Amino acid sequence: MAGSSACSKAPQWKRAGYLKQPTSRVAILKAADYDRPLASIVADGIKACKLDVAGKRVLLKPNMVEFDPGGVINTNPRVIVAAIEAFRQLGARDVVVGEGPGHHRDTEYLLKASGLGQALKEQRARYVDLNEDAVRSMPLESTFTKLGRLYFPETVLGADLLVSMPKLKTHHWAGVTLSMKNLFGVVPSAVYGWPKNALHYAGINESILDINSTLSLPRFAIVDGIVGMEGNGPIQGQAKKCGVLILGEDLAAVDATAARVMSLEPTQVPYLAEAERFLGNTTLKSIAQLGEDIGSVQQDFAVIDRFQRLKQLV
Repeated sequence: MAGSSACSKAPQWKRAGYLKQPTSRVAILKAADYDRPLASIVADGIKACKLDVAGKRVLLKPNMVEFDPGGVINTNPRVIVAAIEAFRQLGARDVVVGEGPGHHRDTEYLLKASGLGQALKEQRARYVDLNEDAVRSMPLESTFTKLGRLYFPETVLGADLLVSMPKLKTHHWAGVTLSMKNLFGVVPSAVYGWPKNALHYAGINESILDINSTLSLPRFAIVDGIVGMEGNGPIQGQAKKCGVLILGEDLAAVDATAARVMSLEPTQVPYLAEAERFLGNTTLKSIAQLGEDIGSVQQDFAVIDRFQRLKQLV
């Protein structure tokens, strides 16, 4: 059932699906608006997290859902360009942008309307439509869904580093949609339908966990929290200025930190509560906070009625 919280307390992962480390570094860096020198801020965050990217093939996976004239739904193109520049400056061998939009089938339209297409052209950066890429079937490393296997794009599986670049948003079914949920976009709609119907039927929380356990290649997250979305996200919410970028290697830790920046309790988000058991760190004591303190940048994000429990911070 879409949005269900039926995540079992019994272990449901194989040894290869256990990705949790003793502690995780997460950087919160101020970026007041999109006109700032974002590439240097992103580079500072990558270095603070001690991520070595020299010689690596990097795939940036932004969140691109619908054309949004107000710039609230999608990862802002300026943040994506900043990431391209930062990874290149730090010695990455190749930086590619890839996304598999879950709502809009006309990717060329989205690229043009959002301005991302022109920005990538100016950067001479390649774009891959992950919905139409060649795919490979992989057995799942956890069993929260009953899917057994998933098809993943070869571009994703061939990367040395997968960078999830979500928008800081609430979500009307999952509570929040951040770097872990953003990986829905690497599961091709050409196989699973629009808007990733098979994953919704299998359960959103469950699918998030199975995707993240199975994609065990090195990952990093850069959350666009300069302007986020509150309320009835991920599409129909309202803009919420937050003025931050949130970065880290542990996607669960990044998402827990991002939730706290939104004044939301990560233990009340079903997939984050389960992720703490085997995918990453979500408790304050297990996250090495870098950059800004959460309290100094925290904003009060509104949520729809069914997720009012997320406001009970512990």
